[in-house]
Amino acid sequence: MTNTEYEIRASVIVCTYNRANSLTQTLDSLCKQQGMDGIGWEVIVVDNNSKDHTREVIEDKAKIFSQLFYEFEEQQGLSFARNHGIACARGETLLFTDDDVCPESDWVQTILRLMDQHSAEACGGYIAPIWEKEPPTWLTERFYGFLAIKTDMEEKSITQSASAGETPFGANMAFRREVFDRVGVFDTKLGRVGKVLASGEDSELFDRILNSGSKVMYFPQARVHHKVEAFRVRKSYFRRWRFQASRNAAQSQNVVGKRRVFGIPVYLLIQTLTASKRAFVSKLFSAADESFAQEMILWHFLGTLQGLWLNWRYKI
Repeated sequence: MTNTEYEIRASVIVCTYNRANSLTQTLDSLCKQQGMDGIGWEVIVVDNNSKDHTREVIEDKAKIFSQLFYEFEEQQGLSFARNHGIACARGETLLFTDDDVCPESDWVQTILRLMDQHSAEACGGYIAPIWEKEPPTWLTERFYGFLAIKTDMEEKSITQSASAGETPFGANMAFRREVFDRVGVFDTKLGRVGKVLASGEDSELFDRILNSGSKVMYFPQARVHHKVEAFRVRKSYFRRWRFQASRNAAQSQNVVGKRRVFGIPVYLLIQTLTASKRAFVSKLFSAADESFAQEMILWHFLGTLQGLWLNWRYKI
């Protein structure tokens, strides 16, 4: 599929890897979008080298949903798949969601309407959890960002000072096409690869967009529902996610510091020791969520140290 001259108002891009059954529900939700009469739009599913029956699911659905198109990206990695989708998309506005997400029936038209109304060049929206298993008591809203859940109810403009947790998540985000022409696409050194729980590609892209002076908005009216599997509410999942994400970020970013030991700035070693002490003390005296929050900070430092050591070891 290649870009054409006729106008397509919106392209919805869904990247998928070995989630054929879940993808079926995502496509069912997209088939039922309302308020799109007279609006040219398309859905592009990028198969990121799946080994299950993903292709059959998409081709069967395309028989009754003419706006649906199948694309294949052999290079493993979410950022590669998203960039493939961008290259194929014909729309003026590109919307992204995931293969474990069910958008509400007015999702596409709500994003288009609000982006026009606010002259936004990029945006994100509300992401409600669908819990496969009741979350444990320690899993409070402070951890929702690790699960790509966003339940803020206030419509707002996102500024350059926003933290990674404040910028939109990949399960519900949209961009004007010209944004990619101006700041580039997703960084392929970041993002999930297969079963490796890395991330950071979304926030890094939004950093570039915000630094370019573009207007970025958060619209709680644009809602999707994100399935949270039982294994993702275990502490072991959070530890692995935090460690791998921080390791990958350290490998791709320029971490300052002249005094180093095995490629690691001395001040980071000191901060890691401090984080270890705080995690230990918090385990003894703090509430369950605060205790685990301190532990997650420690896992962030441990992942960062490994990423920097790997850079030093292999001269990356």
